[in-house]
Amino acid sequence: MIIPVRCFTCGKVIGNKWETYLSLLQADYNEGDALDELGLKRYCCRRMVLTHVDLIEKLLNYNSLERRTGPETD
Repeated sequence: MIIPVRCFTCGKVIGNKWETYLSLLQADYNEGDALDELGLKRYCCRRMVLTHVDLIEKLLNYNSLERRTGPETD
């Protein structure tokens, strides 16, 4: 869904690094070099960023009100 604010294991703040990570990947950095550039040296923090699946963009395509207001039955 949304990148966690902190690493689940050590508690380091990682939520503010997601956009920078994506921009580094767009600039042809490989994943390891991008994580090194961000200062994520611990493998627990690296895992949090590498295994994150960004689903929020896909979820924003669906309108939750459409499901609630279905056809009315008499």
